[in-house]
Amino acid sequence: MSDKIVTINPVTEQPIAEYGLLSEADANKAVDNAHQAFLSWKKTSFSERAECLHKLADLITERSDEITALMVKEMGKVAEQGKQEVELCANICRYSADNGEALLEDENRVYDGGSAIITYQPIGVILGIQPWNFPLYQVIRYSAANIMAGNTTVLKHAKNVFGMAQMIQTLYEDAGFPQYVYQSLLADGKTASALIKHDKVRGVTFTGSDNVGKSVAETAAGLAKKTVLELGSNDAFVVLSDADIDTAVEACVQGRIINNGETCVAAKRFIIVDAVYDDFKQKFVAAFKALTMGDPAAKGTDLGPMAREDLRDKLHEQVQTSVENGAKLVMGGEVPQQTGWFYPVTILEEITPGMPAYDDELFGPVASFIRAQDDAQAMKIANDSRYGLGGGIFTTDKEKAIRLAREEFDTGMVNINGYSLAQPNLPFGGVKDSGYGREHGGFGMKEFVNEKAIFIAE
Repeated sequence: MSDKIVTINPVTEQPIAEYGLLSEADANKAVDNAHQAFLSWKKTSFSERAECLHKLADLITERSDEITALMVKEMGKVAEQGKQEVELCANICRYSADNGEALLEDENRVYDGGSAIITYQPIGVILGIQPWNFPLYQVIRYSAANIMAGNTTVLKHAKNVFGMAQMIQTLYEDAGFPQYVYQSLLADGKTASALIKHDKVRGVTFTGSDNVGKSVAETAAGLAKKTVLELGSNDAFVVLSDADIDTAVEACVQGRIINNGETCVAAKRFIIVDAVYDDFKQKFVAAFKALTMGDPAAKGTDLGPMAREDLRDKLHEQVQTSVENGAKLVMGGEVPQQTGWFYPVTILEEITPGMPAYDDELFGPVASFIRAQDDAQAMKIANDSRYGLGGGIFTTDKEKAIRLAREEFDTGMVNINGYSLAQPNLPFGGVKDSGYGREHGGFGMKEFVNEKAIFIAE
């Protein structure tokens, strides 16, 4: 161990705990251990793996209060939303356990001169580099699927949620998984980058910024190693001329402030057709003003602090830069003079290309309003982004919405007349600078397997 990391409570700005960083040599040893565990784990039956995952789900549910309290303390998550994250993670474990065997079942095919078996075999150690904003979910979503497939996993978690990293390792161990099938490594980014080059790391899954993600992918590609990338977005929620405005406002407000606004697949750009712009704006502003910002552990809190001071300061800089370049501040936009890394709900309008509020991801409770002349222009603006993770459409014509979602929206996911986060049985992921590859719904289980063809001559 060398160097120290101190986690900080974003509400009180006081230290929580101190952790020693793993040396590169010890991190490499952890991967060696994971590989040795893989040699046995890959030969276990699906039923054995499922039994452990069901036990993990039970433990996650049983320890919900403890897990949620740590989320609140380490990254400022609103407690009610923390419990929702815990429930989602338990459901992901159960889905993986209940469906893994069928999803990875051998397939039989014929070819000219014989028959064939297509078998989905695990490949080895999968390195996960994960962020802080959903500190349990980000880890469970990739590790449960890969472990069910027969791989082993090592995690490099974000430094401000090292307590959660340790808690997740305890959960896996207490659930009865063999030693080293899952490991949380308290390492820095430099060490994680070095691990990509370890010959026993066979794949890398990364969630975070697009710049860092591209660097991870470049390193892995140079070694012919597969990656899955989820790189954030500036999701557009489109309010068409025939939208039910009350429904749109409710979903859009929820989609903007969920997780204190620090969600990759969140409503960030609101593209509103001119005919309904003023009505939507009036009701959205009223809904924003009714929200309560404060202690995330307290009942009735809608918005907690941002997770780190640097993130709060970056968001404020993006808001200021947008205003300097012509955006109009409707509300918010000032750093509160109080303890804690809070940022108020903020609305910007008259947004144009070249502004951070138009081009970039604003990772906090800031809504960007963009006026469109008509439905066609609204969809054009929605796709005018280097990102493509999620999006939303609001219209009373469901068939039209489905057509636009299927044929026009250049994203991995689309909401129609609502806002939904990840679901265990549906694919999660994006296109363009939002990355590639999918999690959930069995798709993540097949990202890091060898689709092996066995030819049997007649």
